[in-house]
Amino acid sequence: MPQLFPRSANTLARLSIVLGLLLAGGILAFILNFNRTPYVTQAFVAREQPVQFSHKHHVGDDGIDCRYCHTSVEQTASAGMPTTKTCMNCHSQLFANSPYLEIVRESWRSGTPIKWTRVHDLPDFSYFNHSIHVNKGVGCSSCHGRVDLMPLMWNTASLQMEWCLSCHRNPEAVLRDQKDITKMDWVAPADQAEKGKALARQNNIQSTAVLTSCSTCHR
Repeated sequence: MPQLFPRSANTLARLSIVLGLLLAGGILAFILNFNRTPYVTQAFVAREQPVQFSHKHHVGDDGIDCRYCHTSVEQTASAGMPTTKTCMNCHSQLFANSPYLEIVRESWRSGTPIKWTRVHDLPDFSYFNHSIHVNKGVGCSSCHGRVDLMPLMWNTASLQMEWCLSCHRNPEAVLRDQKDITKMDWVAPADQAEKGKALARQNNIQSTAVLTSCSTCHR
C-alpha cells in the first residue's frame, strides 16, 4: 500500500500536539491569573456609600479607635456596623447642619438604618469570626489594610481562599500584642519570627493542620 502522507506530516502532527498543549496551558494560566486581578476581586476599588464616610478623616486625622464604631468586633463573628446614634454622638454638635450629613440626620429622625455598601463581602459558604482573630492577636490592618489612609473604603486583599490560607499556614508572621490590635501603622519588628511564636503559644493558636482544615472555614 503506497504511503498516503509525506514524512513531514509526522513532524507537523507532533508540532500541532505541542502547540495545542501550550495553548491550553496558556489559556489555563490566563484564567487563573485573571481570577486574581482587581477586576475580579475588586481589590483597591473604592466603594460608593450613601454617605461618603472617610476613614482617613475619622481614624487617621481624628484618631478614633476602630472599636468605637465596630463595637462587637471583640465579642462576635461580625465586627458590627455603627448605628446612626453612634454618628450622632458627635454630629449632633459637629457639622450639625451640614447638607452633606442630611442622610444621617434623616436616619436618626426616622429610625431607619443607613444602608451601607458592604466592602469586605465573603461568600456565604465561608465562615469568618472577627472576635477569634482579634483576641488571638491578628490586627485590623492585617486584613483591612491602612484604613487610616482611605478617603473611601476599599479592600486591599483578594479575599480569596489562597489569601486566607497564606496566613493560616504561618500565623506567627502577623501576630501582635493586644495593645497594637487597632494600630494602623503597625509593622512587624525585626524579631517577629521569635515574637510571633511566643504569641502563638500565649494565645493558644491551633496547629497548622487545624487552621488549614476545610471545616475551620467551611461549616
